[in-house]
Amino acid sequence: MLQVQAPTDLRPGKNGQYRTLMAILGGALALLILITIPLTFPLLNYSLLLLKASLESPTSAASSAFRPQIFASGNLSIFSALPCDLAVGEWIPNSNPNAAPPYTNDTCWAIHEHLNCLKYGRPDRGFLQWRWRPDGCELPAFNPAQFLELMRHKAFAFVGDNIARNHVQSLICLLSKVEYPIDVSPSRDEHFKKWKYMSYNFTMAFLWTTHLVKSQESSTKGVFDLYLDEFDEAWTSQIPGFDYVMISSGQWFLHPLYFHENGRVIGCHDCFLDNVTELGIYHGYRKAFRTAFKAILTSESFKGITYLRTFAPAHFENGPWNQGGNCLRTEPFKSKDSALEGMNLELYMTQMEEFRRAEREGRKKGIKFRLLDTTQPMWLRPDGHPSQYGHWPQGNDSSLLNDCVHWCLPGPIDIWSDFLLHMVKLEGIRSAQERALLAHQTELNQR
Repeated sequence: MLQVQAPTDLRPGKNGQYRTLMAILGGALALLILITIPLTFPLLNYSLLLLKASLESPTSAASSAFRPQIFASGNLSIFSALPCDLAVGEWIPNSNPNAAPPYTNDTCWAIHEHLNCLKYGRPDRGFLQWRWRPDGCELPAFNPAQFLELMRHKAFAFVGDNIARNHVQSLICLLSKVEYPIDVSPSRDEHFKKWKYMSYNFTMAFLWTTHLVKSQESSTKGVFDLYLDEFDEAWTSQIPGFDYVMISSGQWFLHPLYFHENGRVIGCHDCFLDNVTELGIYHGYRKAFRTAFKAILTSESFKGITYLRTFAPAHFENGPWNQGGNCLRTEPFKSKDSALEGMNLELYMTQMEEFRRAEREGRKKGIKFRLLDTTQPMWLRPDGHPSQYGHWPQGNDSSLLNDCVHWCLPGPIDIWSDFLLHMVKLEGIRSAQERALLAHQTELNQR
């Protein structure tokens, strides 16, 4: 007689094979999760798992004065800080000194001639062999595919002067490993450019402004009239529709300036006139940022995230820019050997104070301000400028000045995009912090 074997009962508690099968499936699922989560880290909130482990990282006393502290009170417990302060750290040699740069003048068309240090014969390559390591954490290298994925269906405007454009060119070159953008600028004006990454529906724009507020060059070349209480509508009128706006300004404030408020001249910087009050550079700098932030805070249409990219110092030595000053160093400073001081420190502090003021106002209105703090890292890179390698040698032509303001491409400025990508990835955490703080403050107000 044919014997029919009863089917194995795999119900819980009925057979050991069930438990074995479940253990195998559970192990496979756990392995899949462990493999998948790190691969998708930038697009998920996996960074939450890393956050608590790095909260104990030490940060400098100087930087803690500027970083907002979110605290625990009663039964409310929220993270007190992001993983580490990116602005505090050290430049260290690349682990592979022979590693190729992320792009070159041969692979990227976006490099303007005066930044093309490799093309114009800079003899050393050491300035390309350093990476920024923040204290207390590792900063991942820029990943162009991650950035473009995070920017899918979004728009990002960079508002500022030559240095902001320097940053945009760096970013275009870094992204070129994945895709080049299409120029969709509304005109031929090089001061207002717009590009689109078609595969990602990502729009990037550069909006020119020398002083962030309304300004114009006077009849005397190099002297500017600044209308400190008036928006520069060339950029403020264009930011609606953008998801992100990064503003910056600095070196143009070193020119002689006449300050206007309420329709009249109230003072100047370096005008040397007996009948005009010398108010100094910091007065104009502070008022310009306050007005720029006001334009964002009062905008009816812009509801995106605003980044302030802090002041990038110049590095002229042995004379000012127009009297033979140059920048011939070939290595970074060590942080213990060179501190930010004098005018650079005052400009930085002025920016920080106005940023914190705007940040507080923005929090009341649900408007987000973020800080891309690059001042200290860039102060430590006197070797990163073009110097005389932004043009071919021209004999004794004294009109060709050494450039110790802009940054070679490729070069140290590329880390600004490392900072930016890191901050975009952590935006979900930061937003959660702010919502929790707002809820806590609301609860306290209701008691």
